[in-house]
Amino acid sequence: MSDSMIDRRSFFRRLAGAGALIATSQLPSWGEDRPEVFPERGETERLSLSYAVVNIGLEKPFSILHITDSHLAAAYPGESEKKQRLHIRRTQVFGGHQEEALRDALDWAKNHVDFVVHTGDLIDWQSEENFDLVRKYFGDGLVGSIGNHEFSPDMWLSEPKESRDEAFKNLTRAKIQATYPFDISFCSQVVNGVNFITLDDVYGYVLQEQVDRFREEVKKGLPIALCMHVPFFTENIWRAETRFWVKSGKMQGSKLPEPVGDYKTQLEDSVTRDFIAYLKEEPLLKCILSGHLHISVEDRFSPTCTEYVTAGGFLFHAREVIFI
Repeated sequence: MSDSMIDRRSFFRRLAGAGALIATSQLPSWGEDRPEVFPERGETERLSLSYAVVNIGLEKPFSILHITDSHLAAAYPGESEKKQRLHIRRTQVFGGHQEEALRDALDWAKNHVDFVVHTGDLIDWQSEENFDLVRKYFGDGLVGSIGNHEFSPDMWLSEPKESRDEAFKNLTRAKIQATYPFDISFCSQVVNGVNFITLDDVYGYVLQEQVDRFREEVKKGLPIALCMHVPFFTENIWRAETRFWVKSGKMQGSKLPEPVGDYKTQLEDSVTRDFIAYLKEEPLLKCILSGHLHISVEDRFSPTCTEYVTAGGFLFHAREVIFI
């Protein structure tokens, strides 16, 4: 591990307890070791940014940069043959500039917004180098939510096979919790009167314990921004996902595509279904920030809340969310 990595990790240890967001005033600059893959590209051309405004009536407005789905795919030469194959294959899948894109986002955030939140799939699968990259870029300052890829030992090559449940998570939960310096199940932080709550919903469902903790947070009486990896699907967000991922050709009609995967889980799992119904009637919920789909889409979730899904960070996408 390099001296610079150690110095940054020591620096971030002083930020322990930061909560759900990273204050950009505390971020180092990464510009000095950015690879010049696009040497003629200026600062304002380095990211593809979406914007959202959440109007709450705050006395002190602020903004955050929402990043998601970075999919870092590194492995040290001494790691297993499986991980070496994954490093080659998944680096090709995601274009090979994932780390550069993450640095660009953090550098831009330092100069333009107040906080950063990352909503999962920061790494593509578990490796020692990927875990070291988490520590390198965020140290003890990283907070947000994890994604389904955080739980993948070696991306579909693992035994036992991914079962998309708590038993599978438990196989590596302790290792992930030791790497990510926040409660990976549920955490919260109040920023300028807004309660940012992050939770683990990486397989589409939530647990009763998370619901209970959320209800306790509601008792604070503060406006809430909910941050998580998998969106709580509206019909329009589901349409957008299926248009992007399903090779079905041009639109043939307005009928809603058949729910499958995470959307089907949200409709069938009783705890999750009831939680979503409760959220739709909770006036303190003002926005939901999520990722996972690798596209940017937004839709009205409830009378008081819009859900914003941000596209993949590996493609240099991010979203500035302005709270006023």
